[in-house]
Amino acid sequence: MKTSSIAASLFACSAIALTAGQAAAQQQTKPNILLIVSDDTGWGDLGPYLGGAARGMPTPNFDKFASEGMFFTNFYGQPSSTPGRAAMQTGRIPNRSGMTTVAFQGQGGGLPAAEWTLASVLKTGGYKTYFTGKWHLGEADYALPNAQGYDEMKYAFLYHLNAYTYTDPKFFPNMSQDIRDVYVKTTTGALSGKAGEKATEDFKVNGQYVDTPDKGIVGIPYLDAYVGQAAMGFLEEAAKDKSEPFFINVNFMKNHQPNLPHPDFIGKSVSKSKYSDSVVELDFRVGEILDKLDALGLSENTLVFYTVDNGAWQDVYPDAGYTPFRSTKGTDREGGSRVPAIVRWPGHVKPGTRSDDIAGGLDLMATFASAAGVTLPTEDREGKPTIFDSYDLTPVLEGTGPDERREWFYFTENELTPGAVRVDNFKYVFNLRGDNGMTTGGLAVDTNLGWKGAEKYVATVPQVFDLAADPQERYDIFMNNFTESTWATIPANDAMAKIMKTYLQYPPRKLQSETYTGPITITQYQNLKFVQDALKEKGFSIGLPTGN
Repeated sequence: MKTSSIAASLFACSAIALTAGQAAAQQQTKPNILLIVSDDTGWGDLGPYLGGAARGMPTPNFDKFASEGMFFTNFYGQPSSTPGRAAMQTGRIPNRSGMTTVAFQGQGGGLPAAEWTLASVLKTGGYKTYFTGKWHLGEADYALPNAQGYDEMKYAFLYHLNAYTYTDPKFFPNMSQDIRDVYVKTTTGALSGKAGEKATEDFKVNGQYVDTPDKGIVGIPYLDAYVGQAAMGFLEEAAKDKSEPFFINVNFMKNHQPNLPHPDFIGKSVSKSKYSDSVVELDFRVGEILDKLDALGLSENTLVFYTVDNGAWQDVYPDAGYTPFRSTKGTDREGGSRVPAIVRWPGHVKPGTRSDDIAGGLDLMATFASAAGVTLPTEDREGKPTIFDSYDLTPVLEGTGPDERREWFYFTENELTPGAVRVDNFKYVFNLRGDNGMTTGGLAVDTNLGWKGAEKYVATVPQVFDLAADPQERYDIFMNNFTESTWATIPANDAMAKIMKTYLQYPPRKLQSETYTGPITITQYQNLKFVQDALKEKGFSIGLPTGN
């Protein structure tokens, strides 16, 4: 009897140990996820995109990164930083979250507490989460990374880079002191803090070559070194305890204007420009993190994704990225949203591959959730119905199936109906903003009037471009080629109707940032009721002509 009891106890202990071991093994099979985002980097700046050494700014680490994984040619951000980052974090088009406009210091507010983020979704799957670098999704406590699903944030920066120069008299000596005092009072520096805690300010930021955190001030040239340092510190800690998978979001401040390279990178590019030197620095920072993953033995089970928030900012060229596409950040043209993207995931993504599928930052939510074995919520964090505009890219990454996304919708700040729509290779442009910018050669991109340009809509029909034949949007095929192509508008109408109908059940949130979009008119007020009634009764139609 005693022997039997001992045997039974040993068997029970073995079963418990086996079960615990299996659970740990299952937990460890979930991939770690590392998302790296840079700012304003151009589609044509990096080596895999015919940039790099060919343009006087070698990017050996990006070249190696792409050779070890997959890079995308038809990947989209949004036309500016705040909506681009909101789309990535939430997996929702920016007008759903109200994050459509670049936020300035002192405005407060930010990403609504009800929104799910990459971090808060992955936390439901047992992930530890970490954030460092540019946030740009608001200043309110509820909108900060450590309130939006991240267990910890380290050196979080709340604004676009040039916002930190407004307090600096050396940058703007003509600014009156009373205005400068407002910026000094409202501009927050680097923030750190854990979830549930009040964030603390590590240091202020200015536009000088000064690195004195002990004195409370660090200049723009040094910020990315701090971001990289924070990222590598987290990875070192994560490597000590692999019982939980991790998600880390690293957001470099480069290459937003003003590009001020760290002293170690001044003159290191072949071109010797500040922008080129900054691209070389960005390449080094990314390579440093990837090397750290390798050194810590974390690479084999880590999905690494790199992309950019928005298209190149041609309005500030030459301190800007290069894009071969039409127009600039701030517009619905390809140059406003087409961005580089690279993914590495050993054992899942075949090295040295390329995807020409339509994809974008919106798709990171469904993709990361799928890789983590997490089901996307059907209600927001306040219990109200929610919808995601995100497609799972894992079949594309693993080569097991087609890309389900056939459409891409382009939005600038105040657009509820998209300013442009892409369906397969055809793009339909309704908002011509930026087209009266600088006149350039037939093969050149327009270089002015992104945000400076007014909204300018077509009168009756959109411009239609075949992006496979004409990626620069130069030849409107609607009625300008050897035969009219009015038939081509039908897919756009269907796509617009589909997205407009979603606003009925999932209405957009209140806009979270201030912007001037013109006077509020009586007509607008009356149209609001008309649109609501029309959507309920018969859906939505652009009302396009069927012939000439």
